[in-house]
Amino acid sequence: MAAARLRLLSAGLLSPAVSRARHSSSLQGLRALSTLSTTLGSGAGEDEIERIRREFEDAKRNYLSIPVAIKDMAKMNPQGIYVNKNVKLDDLQVYGFDYDYTLSHYSEHLQCLIYDLAKKHLVNELKYPESCLKYEYDHGFPIRGLYYDRLKGCLLKLDFFGSIEPDGCFFGRRKLSLSEIKELYGTRHIGRDQARQLVGLMDVFCFSEACLLADIVQHFVDAKLEFDASYVYEDVNQSIQHVHRSGLIHRKILSEPQKYLIKNSQVFRFLKMLREKGKNLFLLTNSPFYFVDGGMSYLLEDEHFDGNSWRELFDVVIAQANKPTFYNSDHPFSDLRGPAKAGWRTAAVIRELEDEIEIQNGDSYRFQQAKLSIIHDLLGKVHATVVSTEKGQVYRALLDELNAERRQCRSAMRDLFNSSFGATFLTDTGRESSFAYHIHQYADIYTSKLENFLSYAPESWLHPPHDIKIMPHNAKVPASLFSGS
Repeated sequence: MAAARLRLLSAGLLSPAVSRARHSSSLQGLRALSTLSTTLGSGAGEDEIERIRREFEDAKRNYLSIPVAIKDMAKMNPQGIYVNKNVKLDDLQVYGFDYDYTLSHYSEHLQCLIYDLAKKHLVNELKYPESCLKYEYDHGFPIRGLYYDRLKGCLLKLDFFGSIEPDGCFFGRRKLSLSEIKELYGTRHIGRDQARQLVGLMDVFCFSEACLLADIVQHFVDAKLEFDASYVYEDVNQSIQHVHRSGLIHRKILSEPQKYLIKNSQVFRFLKMLREKGKNLFLLTNSPFYFVDGGMSYLLEDEHFDGNSWRELFDVVIAQANKPTFYNSDHPFSDLRGPAKAGWRTAAVIRELEDEIEIQNGDSYRFQQAKLSIIHDLLGKVHATVVSTEKGQVYRALLDELNAERRQCRSAMRDLFNSSFGATFLTDTGRESSFAYHIHQYADIYTSKLENFLSYAPESWLHPPHDIKIMPHNAKVPASLFSGS
């Protein structure tokens, strides 16, 4: 897949700047945000629901204390290398690289170009209505890791366990409500039979595909025309593939490299460092050689390379590799899954990671995250009293208020990332996403940019932190900090 990644990886480590230690004042401040240490069994004769309501009101008054309480909490390193499985770099002698989005990085103009070329192919070659030409690529709509339902025509965001994100289901460009999701699917969880109808949109080039799928579905909805969602997928996917296989996109990029390619001398510092350490390097790409050659020559022109000298960085260059068929698989993560099954060590370079960590480190996100932890604690107490309380209306009123507050927190956190689908790695409920699941399964390490490896010694022994169960970059406000003692 075109998502940037590297095989038989180089340097990693969880960022040494990341520490799990908290200042005692921070811990005490978090514990003081609400009087959650009150136990439901104390205070004979006191109504349990009313007691929880008072805790809720106290918590709301103390929201202003959250920034002070969390200011000393450790932050994650946006340029860090994050580890899912142990990797001993001394044992690695061969490093493999993709070209697109690993060695080369593209500007935001590329997705617009792919979208426009595919849209024109739909109209000119597949005879879609000319009115489809009015649509334009929307940078703010798609994220990586979505699924398209070929039976129902919906774009879905799934969590780590295969359930539909409550605010992550779109039919065309309209977000479906939870009741509409349940009406369509019966439940939020995608079963095995339903999963067969889903197509994963996982690589970097799928941004434009996801947006075009949604826009074409919306076109038929607006025109009140019946359509087959599976044919829409086949036609859009065929158009996207045509843009690549015909060479249209390659010729356009090479005609204006300054518009589409972003130079970065740090990547080539890393490659030269590996060569100096005696490592063997290869480049494996689906792109044609003339495109790679033109791109690498442009990217290296400021480094005083000439002609084909960039090839001296690699022992082997394989173009038009026909991945993922190269690995005998059509799995959406075949570029990672294939080598992993063969015993290779794998890494994923995921550009969105840096921005998402920056957001998670920010005061706005952590403020909402702390509020959400308080609300979840209170909701747990309310649910624990369902059997014992007889005040159904009072119970329901408090439950509705807490759920409304929870929805507000989730919405505010989602909008910090992407107003349509939220974060790439997280769902609104705080669970890791399906995309995160695949990275966890098939990438030994992952990072935001290839040059991040320059910050770590090539002799490093990389290992995941002992207290992380899923994704090591997802720092959470620990629930224990809000319980008493």
